[in-house]
Amino acid sequence: MSAPILQLQDVQTHFPVESGFVVRRHVGTVKAVDGVSLTLHRGEVLGLVGESGCGKSTLARTIMQLLPATAGTVTLAGRDLGRCTPAELLAARRDMQMVFQDPFASLNPRLTVYATLAEPLQVHGICPAAEIPARVAHLMELVGLAPRFVRKYPHEFSGGQRQRIAIARALALEPKLLIADEPVSALDVSIQAQILNLLAGLVRRMDLALLFIAHDLSVVKHISDRVAVMYLGKIVELGRAEEVIERPRHPYTRALISAIPSIQADPGRPRIVLAGDPPSPMNPPGGCPFHPRCAHAQERCRAAAPALRAAGPEHEAACVRLEEI
Repeated sequence: MSAPILQLQDVQTHFPVESGFVVRRHVGTVKAVDGVSLTLHRGEVLGLVGESGCGKSTLARTIMQLLPATAGTVTLAGRDLGRCTPAELLAARRDMQMVFQDPFASLNPRLTVYATLAEPLQVHGICPAAEIPARVAHLMELVGLAPRFVRKYPHEFSGGQRQRIAIARALALEPKLLIADEPVSALDVSIQAQILNLLAGLVRRMDLALLFIAHDLSVVKHISDRVAVMYLGKIVELGRAEEVIERPRHPYTRALISAIPSIQADPGRPRIVLAGDPPSPMNPPGGCPFHPRCAHAQERCRAAAPALRAAGPEHEAACVRLEEI
């Protein structure tokens, strides 16, 4: 297999917590992302799942260099983004783009669709000014919208159409990496399927690497080649999508999968209700981060945090009791 387009090595993103008005005191640290290592290749879709607050969006913003990494390296196409100068980072942004969760908030309401799609072409000097109208029309057709709509404003479109415009803007620079941060969670179910099919088709057509972030495993299963499950800032399970969904090995992944709504009852997959609330990332538990809520926890689970280890072909899980549960 060719070299990965994106490589994360022990990435950490921590936020200091301070108190006091006159004299500021450091009182703690929020460990939003706490040692994540991942790889992503061209033409591959990696689904990143986990409950709200686990660090998915923070990791996406760290990859995009919208938030600085506290430690670790983010390498895109062989370039360490943490060591880039501002000019080098501007050039690197051509290779990585992001689609945000709320398409209404992510689009400037004062700009027409044409201005929105033309702006990245102008900033990065992608093509001569005379060619921009044709490029904008092509982007509209690429995401399934009629070019005649380019003079309209975001508020004149539906939610699904706005998300298509956001995707077109992300594709304007022909990036190598696309990060989609819960791009369908604000849309109706029927529109979700359209956007998922659009993204899957664009990955094949443009040979993109797609990091697809969601909390709904049924959505992730539909589009992903591999799935990474995140809990309290750490990756607790990683593997091929069908392997992780059909044969989950980590207790947290099993609980997530059991929560997927189903029309027909499946007695072979009972509902797993987790006890308590997720621990605070400001004060994470020692040992396995999931042990306070795990029905299988033992004393050794509290002693040390388990590393990812083989749970099957191309399948890893961070659990000390893989052979027992």
